[in-house]
Amino acid sequence: MGNRLTQIATRTGDDGTTGLGDNRRVSKNSLRVHAMGEVDELNSHIGVLLCEEMSASLRELLVEVQHQLFNLGGELSIPGFELLKTEALLLLDNALSEYNEELPKLQEFILPAGSRAASLAHVCRTVARRAERAVVALGAEEALNPTPRQYLNRLSDLMFVLSRVLNRMNGGDDVYWKSERMQNAGE
Repeated sequence: MGNRLTQIATRTGDDGTTGLGDNRRVSKNSLRVHAMGEVDELNSHIGVLLCEEMSASLRELLVEVQHQLFNLGGELSIPGFELLKTEALLLLDNALSEYNEELPKLQEFILPAGSRAASLAHVCRTVARRAERAVVALGAEEALNPTPRQYLNRLSDLMFVLSRVLNRMNGGDDVYWKSERMQNAGE
């Protein structure tokens, strides 16, 4: 990786460019910088979610996700470099399987609502999808490893599942969409 920051206010970005990990400078509006920013925002939202009450095992999982998102961002910042390993995907797959197993099957769409923690998990889910779209856009223009895209796709799924888990943490439930079509079908 490139040099670590030793000061933040460098003023080198005043011209609308930023440095990548390989010391190249690119526009702050480049697809790569957009993807890096979306991943950074996702990591920040997970940090906010971690302020909420949750089990120790869930907290440990989310902290590990934050570390892996930092790896993903680092990989995006150095074209051609690989930091995010396939083991990170396996962790998400295992967590999806574990947490999904304890949830009832969905009969209807749910709203991104419920407890504060569940709602924050839904925000993380939507930001993960946006980050995934940014990585897909970058991948359409430049060669990328598949793992970052796959990781964000799985993480979005996991955040949906965790929102359901967090809604049930203190005896709550999902907030179901009151579909007009479904209501009319029951009449």
